[in-house]
Amino acid sequence: MNYVDLCVVLQEVPGEISICFSITGCELMCNNCHSAYLWKKENGDPLTLQKYTQILTGYSNLASCVLFMGGEWYENELEEFLKIAKEFNYKTCLYTGKTTVSNILLNQLTWVKTGPWIEKLGGLESKTTNQKFIEVKSNNILNHLFQNN
Repeated sequence: MNYVDLCVVLQEVPGEISICFSITGCELMCNNCHSAYLWKKENGDPLTLQKYTQILTGYSNLASCVLFMGGEWYENELEEFLKIAKEFNYKTCLYTGKTTVSNILLNQLTWVKTGPWIEKLGGLESKTTNQKFIEVKSNNILNHLFQNN
């Protein structure tokens, strides 16, 4: 499992400072995707357990959430990384273009964003979006956190 663009983000998970891993190998290839470089699984660098735990340790007092932009196509590896994040006391989130996520992954997630990018519908900030930002435990849709009143 390779990743690119490790960054700390403030807006993708409301109220959280998130360590964001963009995972390569996306098979969805949404029209007008802003991250088409993530389609090729050989792009980026391997996310090894050693590298991952180093990153989590380094941000332990600075970030509160680990966010994966994709990676559900590597279900076993992603499940393991999510479990480790929880062991480090991080909340967890997955952004996927799919409309559903396996229970295996849901069991490790605090939040999940589902739905493919459809340009005419917009993203989470749009009231017409097809995407959903869901708190997994309650199954509540929290799109309102992204939208201006």
